Amino acid sequence: MQIATPNAPPVLSPATLPHLIDALVEQGWYLGEGVLDAGVCAALHAELCDRAKRDALAAAGIGRGNEHALRRDIRGDAIHWLDRESQAQRRYLAAMGELQHALNQALFLGLFEYEAHFAHYPPGAFYRKHLDSFRGRANRVISTVGYLNPDWPEDGGGEMLIFAADDPEREVARVRPAAGNFACFLSETVPHEVLPTRLPRASIAGWFRRNASLGGLVDPAR
Repeated sequence: MQIATPNAPPVLSPATLPHLIDALVEQGWYLGEGVLDAGVCAALHAELCDRAKRDALAAAGIGRGNEHALRRDIRGDAIHWLDRESQAQRRYLAAMGELQHALNQALFLGLFEYEAHFAHYPPGAFYRKHLDSFRGRANRVISTVGYLNPDWPEDGGGEMLIFAADDPEREVARVRPAAGNFACFLSETVPHEVLPTRLPRASIAGWFRRNASLGGLVDPAR
């Protein structure tokens, strides 16, 4: 359930859910502009900026396990995994829990859990075109990106490009990283990339996962 505070609106409006689910079924991706609560976005933005100033973020890599590597020519952001240490984080994660329940109920996806991290892109940083699933461990089913940047200018750069699943060269959507915008897409089939940003760029990247356990052991997050 979403964590409520007195007179506080939901982080992600329940009215958004039917449109999001329909879009995932029809085209494999969803983009909602201004659908995240402004107050929660502002609190999360302040938290991430404070971490960036204190150098309390980790350079992001590509791959995982033995294949994990830092490749600044491919990916230039720094991250911090959400750990529920703030009220804003708890509210955001609770909203994603509501979304997970709605997706499972409507689409029978068997989503097992949700993992997410802050992503901070310094000026000039980017992320080359990629998929969010991992070779041999494709347990990330649906990806989400929530944007936190207030007053993002038209020439700020940092847009996320979404490409057609059946034609990775055809752009189908361009997402401005303005606060309140929210994107959701199929992790295994929808290519996407982040264009170079002119300004510090803040977001939360997350994934709904299906349990890919082996030998009775639960596959861990990340």
